[in-house]
Amino acid sequence: MRTSHRLLLRLYHDARFSFEEVWVEYINRGAPGDRASTSGREISQLDRDYMVIESPRGQSFIPYHRITAIRYQGRLLWDRETGEHKLPE
Repeated sequence: MRTSHRLLLRLYHDARFSFEEVWVEYINRGAPGDRASTSGREISQLDRDYMVIESPRGQSFIPYHRITAIRYQGRLLWDRETGEHKLPE
């Protein structure tokens, strides 16, 4: 299981965290700078291989390997480029 997937599952299932305060940054070809982000309130499903984002345009399936960073309450928890990984307390 990818670190990003494991961290998102923890934030989703652990009652100490509000998943609505999660922000996920990911590669989105065609978006400005090929980057996009979404909040936990827009993530409707954490599948084995991808997360599902709900928007007015429909569903988007984002594979975990395209996630570049995960933040909680604005604090960086995981960054793919630097390898930074801080589990929430």
